[in-house]
Amino acid sequence: MTRVIIVRHGQSGYNTERRIQGRTDASKLTEKGRNDASKVGKALSNIFFNAIYSSPLQRAKHTADIIHSELATHSGQSTVPQACDHLLEIDLPLWEAMITADVKEKFAEDYRTWHERPHELRMLLKDAEGTKEHFPVLALYKQAEQFWQEILPRHQDQTILIVGHNGINRALISTALNIPPSRYHSLQQSNCGITVLNFSGGLGEPVQLESLNQTQHTGETLPSLRPDHQGIRLLLVRHGETEWNRQTRFQGQIDVPLNDNGRQQSQKTGEFLQEIAIDFAVSSPMLRPKETAEIILKHHPSVELELQDGLREIGHGLWEGKLETEIEQEFPGELHRWRTVPTEVQMPEGENLQHVWDRSVAAWQSIVEAASTNQLKTLLVVAHDATNKTLLCYVLGLSLENFWNFRQGNGAVSVIDYPSGINGLPVLQAMNITTHLGGGVLDKTAAGAL
Repeated sequence: MTRVIIVRHGQSGYNTERRIQGRTDASKLTEKGRNDASKVGKALSNIFFNAIYSSPLQRAKHTADIIHSELATHSGQSTVPQACDHLLEIDLPLWEAMITADVKEKFAEDYRTWHERPHELRMLLKDAEGTKEHFPVLALYKQAEQFWQEILPRHQDQTILIVGHNGINRALISTALNIPPSRYHSLQQSNCGITVLNFSGGLGEPVQLESLNQTQHTGETLPSLRPDHQGIRLLLVRHGETEWNRQTRFQGQIDVPLNDNGRQQSQKTGEFLQEIAIDFAVSSPMLRPKETAEIILKHHPSVELELQDGLREIGHGLWEGKLETEIEQEFPGELHRWRTVPTEVQMPEGENLQHVWDRSVAAWQSIVEAASTNQLKTLLVVAHDATNKTLLCYVLGLSLENFWNFRQGNGAVSVIDYPSGINGLPVLQAMNITTHLGGGVLDKTAAGAL
């Protein structure tokens, strides 16, 4: 496995002015940006990096240098950051240095395209040979692919750090997970946010998004809402650990309760979310998510909990109650197929992933619509590993073939926003936050069976 940790640069002067940065190199880190970069270095100091790559633009390069200094101080690491042109920010030459509100006014149609169909944004640029077409988002995705193709073969089974920008980081994550350029705005990268990707090989081979946009090390419990946010926020949580999780025994729709560790995880998740104003809560009706939700809601005694049957775990049928070794013995080769081509597996006397998609997406849509109708702002949704992974595929416009691309730890929190309301595309603001469970930046929760 090649572990890749991706960080966005610290807050810059242009960020505070809401000015388009692109590839202009005029913008410098603010004092907050420098302080947050230092916090990133401390948060990563227990991880050894074989290489550090950064954008050559000063706001990213300075962030990388501060992180490197903290790594050297706290763990004696000598790995020096290398500048890489493939990590340059998205190229928006006609908008650079402009305040966003002015771009919105002066380039109204293009700005609408940028938000609604980013892959279609086109700029006509003049040079010595005449006028040429430039598609900023498409060019950025090609640039990200080139980075992966060049860097991954160099670092098989190593750990590397990338310090880039909002746009290029999104493109790096998207090209790794096959998220199309049309969904460019469906991922968020906060200043000094940390994302973790695990590659099994090169680009195109299996990859896992372990976590997305962690901000807790900067003092921000959850990523802040986008400017002009109009819709709802959903906090998607996986239930705490059960004894069958610990044993790697397939539980599916057998109603296994939390174990002591699972209750502790739920308590820590409740403490983590205690300052967040939650308006409503929904859970799978099964014991393990229901108890997780009830423990979290002890900090929110006035919040009502609704049970949604569509959120229950995948029905494993005859696999339920069995260990992996027992399943392999009784159904030779099926576990391998489940791990490699999950959409092709029909659980014996159980469900397939399409069944889970149909019922969980219908439940999700009804939750979102009801919240919007009732003008609720923040909802807690507690469900299961397979259910959550299915919903993450749906939120990002991916097929179920991407099911294994997402990690969901017991007690983990993911954040999904609808910044333009329910008729706009959702945004995955953060995924699989587990820092409150004591493992630091990396997810140390037991993987377990579903």
